[in-house]
Amino acid sequence: MSKPVTNIISKEKIEKYISITEEALENLEIAVDERSHLYIVAKDFLTMARSYFEDAKYYYKKGDYVTAFAAINYAHGFIDAGVRLGVFKGENNRLYAFG
Repeated sequence: MSKPVTNIISKEKIEKYISITEEALENLEIAVDERSHLYIVAKDFLTMARSYFEDAKYYYKKGDYVTAFAAINYAHGFIDAGVRLGVFKGENNRLYAFG
């Protein structure tokens, strides 16, 4: 049986995604050599992921779950894009979409 579709972003859902993204950031490793041009890409993706993660926590604390949900998805999108591009190591399928 499938779950019913909802248009509500619950506190629990935001907390779940913030937690998963926090764990992904804590376990993330840059996979390319510092001398590579892709190292700059990795650092940029990591900066963006961390910035959106902080934004998500800020909006969550304000009670703005819609903006928090958007920000946490952007944060994790940068993480997953970096894994897919090969600039991050990400082998845990629970934390990384392309692990």
